Amino acid sequence: MPAWALADQSGYWSFQDYLSAYPKQQLLTESFATRVREAAEPWALATKKPVQVAMLVPDIQISDYWVRNKQSFILRLQEIGLPFNLTSYSSHPATTHREQEQQLAAALNSDPDYLILTLNSLRHRVLIDKIMTRGRPKVILMNITTPLKHLGKKQPFFYVGFDHREGTRLLTDAINQMTGKQANYLMLYGTRGYVSQARGDEFISLTAKQPGFIMRQAFYTDVSREKAKQAVLQTLASKPNINLIYACTTDIALGAMDALKKLNKEEHIILNGWGGGSAELDALANGHLDLTVMRMNDDNGVAMAEAIRLDQAGKAHLIPLVYSGDFAVVDKHTSATELERLKDYAFRYSKQ
Repeated sequence: MPAWALADQSGYWSFQDYLSAYPKQQLLTESFATRVREAAEPWALATKKPVQVAMLVPDIQISDYWVRNKQSFILRLQEIGLPFNLTSYSSHPATTHREQEQQLAAALNSDPDYLILTLNSLRHRVLIDKIMTRGRPKVILMNITTPLKHLGKKQPFFYVGFDHREGTRLLTDAINQMTGKQANYLMLYGTRGYVSQARGDEFISLTAKQPGFIMRQAFYTDVSREKAKQAVLQTLASKPNINLIYACTTDIALGAMDALKKLNKEEHIILNGWGGGSAELDALANGHLDLTVMRMNDDNGVAMAEAIRLDQAGKAHLIPLVYSGDFAVVDKHTSATELERLKDYAFRYSKQ
């Protein structure tokens, strides 16, 4: 029986389990990560026509993660000197499946060489299955680092992002230190799907065996700042003993922050962010957020550019199936000097 058939039945390989099952991928991942961290090598090959790329991103939100990914992807390809054309389609995180399908159809009609999109729900998986049967374009799944098990060996061209579970484990360790493993908490999910599972359910699982950690309430917020605010106000009205709010995304964290400001409870309730974009770092510096797990954001866009570059150079064998960027946990006590150092690297392209 092949290794992929031995994975657990959740529908996804975890990033670490995948690397354990395929040791050669571990080596590829390490060498590729070095390439991402280093400066670009100039493109030296002749090209007959520009590479055609279509990108579908839920970038209409406060979090600047998606916008920065696009900027860093474009700027890295320009730095490499590989000719390309990018067509981008924007959406809200809670955009209907019908609208997503319309955007996907438009992207496919342009016959791109590479299609970049994300995966968050079962319906997304169905769409990806349909694309995979076409054989073209090559699919890059962004913001997911857990390969789909049902695809077996016929996987997308590239998975890229920041492993949600690894980020959540780092965040959980930091929250445990802050709380002494004692908390009555409110869970604020985004939309129903993969990200909420990997960030929210993972936190619940990691703290489930700690008797002092008790989840008092949970809400799905559709990644809406206003819905998150109302969820906090509603919860604290009936459960005033909440002393931790776990937010699964930036927009949710800012909505919870709005509620705590209104109730004048910022000093009494720990609130985390997730991702460490500009809005979260500003809130952290201003004392409105207690901690976050910060993605080295531009790693994502650089990785996509480097994967395409290697593929176009006939070196696809050097591309790992999955790439996960680096994290750093920062809190309200992190020095301004250290924050600037992290920002200089994390936003090394997208700050331009």
